[in-house]
Amino acid sequence: MDVEEFTEKFAACFSQTESAAIKPETEFRSLEEWGSMMTLIVIAMVDSDYGKILTAEDLKSAGTVAELFDLISKK
Repeated sequence: MDVEEFTEKFAACFSQTESAAIKPETEFRSLEEWGSMMTLIVIAMVDSDYGKILTAEDLKSAGTVAELFDLISKK
């Protein structure tokens, strides 16, 4: 798993945000589409694709997609 692959999978979770707009340095909570439903979708994607349990607290502690990737990599 690398940050670019994770960013692509993360971006694929969004239906209204253009994938090219999401980069490792993107502050994901600032995306217009981000909300409680997206939180659940991302948590499910991480569980399904990476076999790791991501909590809402984990998401709160990460500011960018790259920081989220780093957090998941350490789990």
